[in-house]
Amino acid sequence: METEKQNTIKLDINEIKECLPHRYPMLMIDRVEDLVLGESAIGIKNVTANELFFQGHFPKRPIMPGVFIVEAMGQTAGVVVSKTMALEKSGGLVYFMAMDGVRFRKLVEPGDTLHLHVQKDRSHGNVWRFKGRALVNGALVAEATFTAMIVIPEEDNNQSK
Repeated sequence: METEKQNTIKLDINEIKECLPHRYPMLMIDRVEDLVLGESAIGIKNVTANELFFQGHFPKRPIMPGVFIVEAMGQTAGVVVSKTMALEKSGGLVYFMAMDGVRFRKLVEPGDTLHLHVQKDRSHGNVWRFKGRALVNGALVAEATFTAMIVIPEEDNNQSK
């Protein structure tokens, strides 16, 4: 449930689903902690052996694909934007535009808990840029800077016809 503690917000999986259109198997975060509207958040991803991607990546040595780690960072940032701009009310969506400086430092395996730290670097209108870091047990496993665009659907003009 959404609760405030020292100006931060926590979201459970149901509240995340209100913010993001993603669903299994593409919903990459389980909860959000320390959300500061318009600024930052920490997404949590519990990596389990049941993840669909482990069937092929790799069966004898399961490793979480780096693109999914970056996607999890992006989804955490998407929650920041969605809650800040109340996108769940407008039907707005957040889309990746660019990823820069992506670096993978360590492997992520079943049993790990990813802590996805995202911090707004800047925003201008409907374009937001974030810096993200993924950590397991306090160790950096990946980092990236990424830009996203917010798209709010226009009202259906055909209703008046």
